[in-house]
Amino acid sequence: MEAIECLRTRRSIRQYDDRPVSRDQIETIVDCGRLAPTGRNEQPWEFVVITDADLRARLAEITDFGPFIATAPVCVVVLCQDTKYYIEDGSAALTNMLNAAHALGLGSCWVAGDKKAYAAQIRELAGAPDGYLLVGLMSLGYAASGTSASKRPLKEVLHWEALGGTAKKTDEE
Repeated sequence: MEAIECLRTRRSIRQYDDRPVSRDQIETIVDCGRLAPTGRNEQPWEFVVITDADLRARLAEITDFGPFIATAPVCVVVLCQDTKYYIEDGSAALTNMLNAAHALGLGSCWVAGDKKAYAAQIRELAGAPDGYLLVGLMSLGYAASGTSASKRPLKEVLHWEALGGTAKKTDEE
């Protein structure tokens, strides 16, 4: 899939069928996460892949908006060392993985972690030592259904020179 098309068509998927995701696909997706941009090249991330159904069910119970983690064949827990830019670095890695999953024909969804009350429980379940913070979780699998979520139009979110600035005319207009 071409990169711009991937970015324009990726949406969060919360319903998965029971087809397994191959180890090769998982490794490709996580590899794309580790290649994300990172402040000061610190690369503070660690990725814990959870395929065990009982563990995924426990994760789904702990999160407040992630019950679908139980039905996804894979959950990736994204942890970062407690560095100055851990949230930015971990978020970039998560975004790369979401897009990589879509490019491979898989569905995924980001489940918040950093500021959630359950973050410590997830860290413990994932075996993270002190000094690591939960950035988020990503459910992963083959989509059981599409999504109808829409995005705000570009003309509503693009501002020139200042927030509220009007759109500039292009050479083509």
